[in-house]
Amino acid sequence: MRPLTNVMMLASILSAGAIFGFFYAWVCSTMWGLDTADPRVAIAAMQAMNASVRNLAFAPAFFGTPFILGLTALLLFTQGQRRSAAALLAAALVYVCFGLLLTMTINVPMNEALATVTVPDDAATAGPIWQTYSSRWQAFNLIRTIASGVALLLAAAGLLLLDRRARPA
Repeated sequence: MRPLTNVMMLASILSAGAIFGFFYAWVCSTMWGLDTADPRVAIAAMQAMNASVRNLAFAPAFFGTPFILGLTALLLFTQGQRRSAAALLAAALVYVCFGLLLTMTINVPMNEALATVTVPDDAATAGPIWQTYSSRWQAFNLIRTIASGVALLLAAAGLLLLDRRARPA
């Protein structure tokens, strides 16, 4: 197997793992923590986190993952590694549809709408705003988390499916 193939396989698994871990952290800690906070604090904290997530550290995992998976699939296909290539292509498609596009069409617009909310002075007014936002946002975050986990598993499967005896083209 060529060194480029090794690097691309590892980059695919790393990038899929990074985005899965990012979404997973929201599932099992961040949102649960915000749900237990004063809703005024939760709204303000979520506004701050949403404003800060658009950065150069996050962008490669979020936007780069499907490209890395797709390029790896193409590389594997040119080497005759059809089963491995199919797993990586499936990983890219799952992430694009249920990770990236779902985020861009549902979670981001929800975040942008929350950004326009003036945090109410009283918790009784803030509570329904936060609960409506949080429950819907978490439902869609769970979908993108599961999809990103599936993409990670498919990338790992691509590694396991490599025919190490095959001679590269």
